[in-house]
Amino acid sequence: MTSLTALLAGAARTATGFTTHIPSNWLQGRTAYGGLSSALALAAAKQVEADLPPLRSAQIAFIGPLSGEVSVTATTLRRGRNAAFVQADIVSQVGLGFRATFVFMAALESSVALERTTRAAHTPPAADAPLYTGPAEFFTGNFNFFDLKDAAGPVEWLRWGRLIERDGLDPEIELMALGDALPPAAFRLFQKMTPLSSLTWQVNVLQPKPMTRDGWWLIQADTDLAQNGYSSQRMRMWDADGTLVAEGMQGVAIFG
Repeated sequence: MTSLTALLAGAARTATGFTTHIPSNWLQGRTAYGGLSSALALAAAKQVEADLPPLRSAQIAFIGPLSGEVSVTATTLRRGRNAAFVQADIVSQVGLGFRATFVFMAALESSVALERTTRAAHTPPAADAPLYTGPAEFFTGNFNFFDLKDAAGPVEWLRWGRLIERDGLDPEIELMALGDALPPAAFRLFQKMTPLSSLTWQVNVLQPKPMTRDGWWLIQADTDLAQNGYSSQRMRMWDADGTLVAEGMQGVAIFG
């Protein structure tokens, strides 16, 4: 198995990013797992500008399948005094498969101070808790999971997750790699296996440079609507101390 750390370390640098090979253990069907694509794109974005402030937002489009050899490129759209907008693309032999706009922003002095986020009511799994790891030939084999089935609603996933190999990873890249690790919440509605595909993902990072303990992040996906082959879901992530660190939305295509 190739870890994300090893994948980034072995990438071949180019003038605008890097090239790499998507290994089979990071595939989700016929395409790369969305969190991996997002992490690779963010890694390229962070190389294109020196001394970027913290990541605060990402707007992601999963345009087409990505596998095999890929080229990851990034370009600065604008850098002002406080914020930088960087676009990142991933292209395979079949064309453009991924595009993201990352927004990096420094803290500003402000008279506005409001905190209405909800702290997590659950603690990370104990050292002897039964953890789930997916098969080695599927992207979930790169993670440990601990389900909170009794606490989840009928169209909700709620799960502790962590990368098995995470030493040396940039915390923001780790966050993006794990943030899409849950199945779409609409999956819980199905009576039989039905193909799904993420279309878009909007992420807002609420804490600059978020970090956690022992790699554990609490991740949630909750469906608001699923009809006419389309689902919209809300997503959130907490650190091990219960602080909400990211929230977002995702659009999902349902083929059946």
